[in-house]
Amino acid sequence: MEELKIVNLYEKTNEKNVKKFTDNVDSSMRVAIDYEKTLKDTEWIEKIEETIPYIDNIFRSPNRFIINEEEIVKIELARKITVDSIKHLSKHTNLIQDINKKTGDVRPSKILNINKEESYDTYENKLIYTLVQNIKIFINQKKKVLEENQNANFKDEKYVEYKAKTNVNEEDIEMNFNIKTRLKSDESQFSEEGIEARIDRLEQKIRDLTSTEVYKILEKKHVALIRPPIKKTNVVLKNVNFQYAVKLWNYLQENIDDNTQNITDKKDYMEDGDLKKLADETFLLDYLLVNTLSKDKEESEEEANSIKSNLVDKMLEKIMDLDNTLTEDELKEMIGNKFAVIKYKKMATMQEIQKIFSNHIDKYLEKIGS
Repeated sequence: MEELKIVNLYEKTNEKNVKKFTDNVDSSMRVAIDYEKTLKDTEWIEKIEETIPYIDNIFRSPNRFIINEEEIVKIELARKITVDSIKHLSKHTNLIQDINKKTGDVRPSKILNINKEESYDTYENKLIYTLVQNIKIFINQKKKVLEENQNANFKDEKYVEYKAKTNVNEEDIEMNFNIKTRLKSDESQFSEEGIEARIDRLEQKIRDLTSTEVYKILEKKHVALIRPPIKKTNVVLKNVNFQYAVKLWNYLQENIDDNTQNITDKKDYMEDGDLKKLADETFLLDYLLVNTLSKDKEESEEEANSIKSNLVDKMLEKIMDLDNTLTEDELKEMIGNKFAVIKYKKMATMQEIQKIFSNHIDKYLEKIGS
């Protein structure tokens, strides 16, 4: 990365002048904050979204049991003679009409008829049926809350006022500035369109659940809805699909109220901490920038000596980084030898320049004299 020019600006500045500047700074900073934000209650959408697939699994593979419907019917109306029918006839001989003594055949007048039928009217199925009803009611209530908070305001404004003055030697310096910011919208919130679209998709999934065979059968029978607390049957406890369903059941019970949060933060105070220190440093930086406008003037002897001192310090640091075993005498000898060589080169160069310049002057004078 290219070296920041601002670093050079600091390095070239007289340290004593910087100290005078900072020591004499008299500054004040006023800060005003006006913040308002409405956190809409949308967590429930995700909770229901992630549970719907498990409810769908339950309706696709419902819990069921066999119902035996027993009735005494005329023999000609009997659909099927079972072992249970024979056992019943043996206990109820009054239903026997005739017995063939030769063949031993028995002819009953009536017989027990058993109709076996599958039933979905189980506790677990009624639990999920009730859960779907609860979800529909819950969604309608939350939609009303979202409509009420549809026009909730968002505000994020900040204002800073800074005043400062100082002096360096005979120079007086002042700086004043005001900064005001306003955030127009809050991108971190779901857009209204996004929320509505998710709720629409959610309601469509609920409609899909209510169109399943099991749901329709239970709805047609007007089964009684399950009331809390939930019975901990083996299926409810051990089946993964029911475990997620129970979690949602509990969530709906605990979060029926409006969970919308309104956050406000309004402050108006005089800052005297890190923020003000940063502004004071900015004051110095701006002064140094303005001060570059007068760099064409000759630097004072004090500033020149400061620059020389900084250069020497850096040179010595680099030498010691290369070889930190050098003693003071060795360092002095090394610098002395280099000083003599460099000085001789500069003097030799100056003598060559003077000689060339003198020859040209002599030739010019000869030309004029002739």
